[in-house]
Amino acid sequence: MSNIVAIVGRPNVGKSTLFNRLTESRQAIVDETSGVTRDRQYGHSDWNGKQFSVIDTGGYVMGGDDSFEVEIRKQVALAIEEADKILFLTDAHDGLTPMDEDVAQMLRKCSKRVMLVANKVDNAKDMDSLAELYTLGLGEPYPIAGITGSGTGELLDDLVADFDEGTDDTTSDLPKITIVGRPNVGKSSFINTITGQDRNIVTPIAGTTRDAVYTHYNLFGFDFNFVDTAGLRKKQKVSEDLEFYSVMRSVRAIEASDVCILMLDASQGLEQQDLNIFSLIQRNNKGVVVVVNKWDLIEKETNTHKEFEQLIKSRIAPFDDVPIIFTSVINKQRIYKVLETAKQVYESRSRHITTAELNDTLLPIVKEQNPPPSVKGKWVKIKYITQLPTAYPQFVFFCNLPQYIRDPYRRFVENRMRELWDFHGVPINIYFRSK
Repeated sequence: MSNIVAIVGRPNVGKSTLFNRLTESRQAIVDETSGVTRDRQYGHSDWNGKQFSVIDTGGYVMGGDDSFEVEIRKQVALAIEEADKILFLTDAHDGLTPMDEDVAQMLRKCSKRVMLVANKVDNAKDMDSLAELYTLGLGEPYPIAGITGSGTGELLDDLVADFDEGTDDTTSDLPKITIVGRPNVGKSSFINTITGQDRNIVTPIAGTTRDAVYTHYNLFGFDFNFVDTAGLRKKQKVSEDLEFYSVMRSVRAIEASDVCILMLDASQGLEQQDLNIFSLIQRNNKGVVVVVNKWDLIEKETNTHKEFEQLIKSRIAPFDDVPIIFTSVINKQRIYKVLETAKQVYESRSRHITTAELNDTLLPIVKEQNPPPSVKGKWVKIKYITQLPTAYPQFVFFCNLPQYIRDPYRRFVENRMRELWDFHGVPINIYFRSK
């Protein structure tokens, strides 16, 4: 599993710009609470063959400047606890500010390596402003220009110098199942219930990372590793901090897993934070099982079950081909159904369809029965289909004019593949390429 890097600093120093340059994309997680919009971004980066996760911890304003500085400290405290390294970003144009000093004071107390970065260094004149940054006691600043990329190469060279190659710390080939979700939805209770019957079946695997604790589960015909993130340390923080902390932990847990069990609280429904985590699972190409826990607390009506399921599917669309299971962990209702379904999803994610079967079964559909519609008088002709040799399902359709394939047809092809082969709960990637 990859290392994790947090970008911290006061607002408007260019954290998002640097994040976008490192990840080569914009991936935003948005959470709205009482009039305050927070934009938190999570992504992946690769430098010199070494992969790492990046978290942009943006500050937010609430109630004036004093509250603003307090919130900055909360963000930084959470980031330094979770990250392996910290990029402390400052603005060379503004010079050293009191808020920079507040952040630096906290960073000096942490045991993680802090790399001081001066952003917006566009010319030799801007270099003159770096001298005062030495007073922070965080070493020599790295001058960069996030917009143009100037200086980022040297920064990244030093950043990844002692990173591992991003390989998994466990050599086990067993399926890796992760329970993720917001705090207090029942993750810990679920794990305690299914593992608490006979403690001798639970054996931690030595050598795993500090963030993902692998727990071997072998009972009732199941044999896999739990990537256990349920045991979050309790913090004397407000609920906002716990939400932020849970997503940071989820990033790493999702990366380490094959299948994720996304647990929801039936009494609260599907909230934005749940959608954020679902999106992380999908973007990481992991299998997913949605579990609606605490179903015993819901007053039942004739169509309650179906209406709840349809609501979930409408909000997670277009990837709505996922199993949804209603449970009560405290009453031990359908908890082993969850494990059975996770196993089935793992097998579907690992399925490889031969090139011959793909072309014999699917090619007549996309070539003769339902070919792509014409665009600007041009007709797309699909000639050949193959599956890529990756850990999750990816398919390439070779054709003459791939640029004319539109999203509706892409969704049609995906849906037909899901009908023909069981990819229930598994994201699949489809590419159209010129032959």
